[in-house]
Amino acid sequence: MVQLETAKVFEMRDVVLGYCDDILDGTINAGVKAKQAIKRFLNDYEKSLSDESYPYYMDWGELYRFERWSNMFRHTKGVLVGQRIKLVPFQLWVAGNVIAFKKKDDDTRRYDEAYIQIGRKNAKSQLIATIASYIAFLSKEIEEIYVSCWSKDQSKLVYQEVINQVRSVKILKNKWKDTYSTFTVHKNGSIIKPLSREAKKTGEGTNPSVAILDEYKDNQTDELYEVQKTGMMARKNPLLMIITTAGQYLSYPCYQTYLAASRILDPELDDEDENMFVAIWEVDKGDDIKDEKNFIKANPILATYEKGLEALRRYLRKAILQPEKMRGFMTKNLNMWVDMAREGFMNMNKWNQSMFESDKPFIEILKELVIDGWKIFIGADLSMTTDLTSLGIVAVKDKKYQVFQHSFIPEERFEERMNTDKVRFDLWKEEGYLTVTPGSTVDYFYILKFIEDIFKVIPVREFIYDKMNATMLASAVTKLGIPAIEMPQNYSHLSLPTKEFRDCVYNGLLTWLKDSLLKWAIGNAVLKTDEYENIQLSKRISRERIDPAAAVIFAFARAMVVDQNLDINERILSEGFGF
Repeated sequence: MVQLETAKVFEMRDVVLGYCDDILDGTINAGVKAKQAIKRFLNDYEKSLSDESYPYYMDWGELYRFERWSNMFRHTKGVLVGQRIKLVPFQLWVAGNVIAFKKKDDDTRRYDEAYIQIGRKNAKSQLIATIASYIAFLSKEIEEIYVSCWSKDQSKLVYQEVINQVRSVKILKNKWKDTYSTFTVHKNGSIIKPLSREAKKTGEGTNPSVAILDEYKDNQTDELYEVQKTGMMARKNPLLMIITTAGQYLSYPCYQTYLAASRILDPELDDEDENMFVAIWEVDKGDDIKDEKNFIKANPILATYEKGLEALRRYLRKAILQPEKMRGFMTKNLNMWVDMAREGFMNMNKWNQSMFESDKPFIEILKELVIDGWKIFIGADLSMTTDLTSLGIVAVKDKKYQVFQHSFIPEERFEERMNTDKVRFDLWKEEGYLTVTPGSTVDYFYILKFIEDIFKVIPVREFIYDKMNATMLASAVTKLGIPAIEMPQNYSHLSLPTKEFRDCVYNGLLTWLKDSLLKWAIGNAVLKTDEYENIQLSKRISRERIDPAAAVIFAFARAMVVDQNLDINERILSEGFGF
């Protein structure tokens, strides 16, 4: 029996190493980062065998035990529903790194963090659930395992997968319970629990031993990551797993984590992190996305059988016929980060690079700018009295710009957003970027008072507004002594400023004070284009609110003209101008 078990362990090792060889010799088509991850593993594994001082080793017996554990369960979804789970080589390679690569000195896991990015429908939830139950049932400690997502519904998917798997195993009967969305193992008291961003209010998830962040691309802030990462510092054998597909919002924290993970894999960079496992399976930039030979680069499981391939072909056909679906196909199925929202306004990498930070309130920054000769303009987007209303502030001098914003939301709408949406208006209020006004509609008195407080200490050159919603406010601002300039929301007035604003960001001529609300709005902004390639921001097709971005563009439209004495015809005919 011992010999049989030993043979099975060696067989497990050979399957994983054979998979690695197939990736590197081209038998399995793989992307650049996948090959880098495999090479990293093989190099480390070789060092574990040849260098006695190397602090890590592969416990193939642990991986074999995990494979046996997985094989007790049955597929709960898909074409294999009801059949026993048999882990494929890709899953064994991932699991081997996450749970079986260990430290020689105490036999705990080598990696305390993992970043795994693969396309949809590649048994991601199944693998997460199996790892969670394996650790919960077999640990000698009381494990606290949390599956966290931005939304409650998403976090419950993996939790329910755990329950569905163990429920059908007779040997586990009466050895666990599910009470109030908490899965508890009787033998050792370990728990598995789904969490969402609301956990911050209840204090849950602050002492995890294992934290799983599922679909991290949807997280608008990094608070779930930070709370659980810091909460597990005292744990002997902690593990934080980020498992996600690519996304389209480069302003969200997952994209920065993706870039950091990519640097770890790059052998030409000195960004090695001994304790972070990285597996990124994506179609490479420049690949023909219509060539199904490339599908497997992002789909190490889905693209290995005919029904999976046919599903990918079907998704591609829909994306070709309906261009608005192409972005989803590229992110979800090809696992490629896409730079902007649909016909997006801004390259968020460049926008992020143009940010500046200051400990001073923005009014103090503006005072210093005025003393130095900068001109100040305020734009107002007052299109919705029942939702977000924004002021954009632009300072300009010698064709350089600094940008600020402040927004307002009625109290009743604020509470509704907190209860139903994925938008952190409460965080923006705490950070000082948003004022909540009493009642069900924005009280323009607060906006006027805000402008008046600025004007008391700073000479505002102009107040720019759209007459459809701001005529009365414009009249009140004029009485303060600020010239009010109407700015109709049409291509003829906004196309050039919108392009010029973006050009200034890209050319390093515009900076903005760190403000997560403005960053969110810029990331949401989507363009509409007419037959002559004129552009403007579109509220109708933008994913979320863009009012702060629109207000800033209003102010910028006048700032660029007044400061530069801009000749519109000369600008359009210049060599560097482009649509």
